[in-house]
Amino acid sequence: MKGVGTAYRRALRAQFSRRMLLLSGAPLALSLLLWGALLWTGLQPLLDWLQGVFADYDLFQTSGSMLSMLGLGMLKVMVVPLLAIALLLPLMIASALLFMGVIAMPVIERHVGNSLYPKLEKKEGGSFIGSVAVNVGSTAVFAVLWLLTLPLYALPPLAWLVQAGLWAWVTSRVMSYDALAAHASPDERRALMRRHRGALLAIGFASGLAGALPGIAWMGGALISIVLFPFLALLSLWLYIMIFLFAGLWFQYYCLGALEELRGGIPPA
Repeated sequence: MKGVGTAYRRALRAQFSRRMLLLSGAPLALSLLLWGALLWTGLQPLLDWLQGVFADYDLFQTSGSMLSMLGLGMLKVMVVPLLAIALLLPLMIASALLFMGVIAMPVIERHVGNSLYPKLEKKEGGSFIGSVAVNVGSTAVFAVLWLLTLPLYALPPLAWLVQAGLWAWVTSRVMSYDALAAHASPDERRALMRRHRGALLAIGFASGLAGALPGIAWMGGALISIVLFPFLALLSLWLYIMIFLFAGLWFQYYCLGALEELRGGIPPA
């Protein structure tokens, strides 16, 4: 795991460089424009629709009884906003991850490759279409699993760990592909994914522990005041972009270092 620590330190230094902070602007602006418009036009209709569904099917009593059994009876009045957050969060994460993968990761790959690995041959084993396919497919599975694990929010520490595990899976798949797209051949990428699966999942899990926090903060803020709902959503988007930027750098430094070792016949550090 020495390579993981080395890549972490390099990513931490690069995260706050002017170039990387400027790079975060494009996916952040796109995410804010997209979700600002969607929340402005669609948030109240979504809340009204959920309110109607709960009223029509007597779900307020059912959910209230379940929350009371769990000792969370005070959340009964907030069940509709909390469900709306739970439905929107995976979509927000998916859009932020897609924007980062398509816009930022190619720039990160060039930056790291040119500065630390200028002699590393580019075999162009990935493509733009491949990146979009991996992003969309992985985040779709992530969104479904996210929704299936929502009941775990009744036990916040367990929910945090499970969400981090989901993040570990999706980020290791998506960002490893993007990090190796230009330099590795398809065979090299598959070999690295097998050889370094534990390290890649560890990087994803560590990023996931941080990545679960914006969603928890958003839910916590909504409990305080529904007025904070859209503002905390946009703040969460900014946090997701910054976390994804750091995770992208971390994966990039690690993957190119691992690729150099693979070609040199050096055992994993």
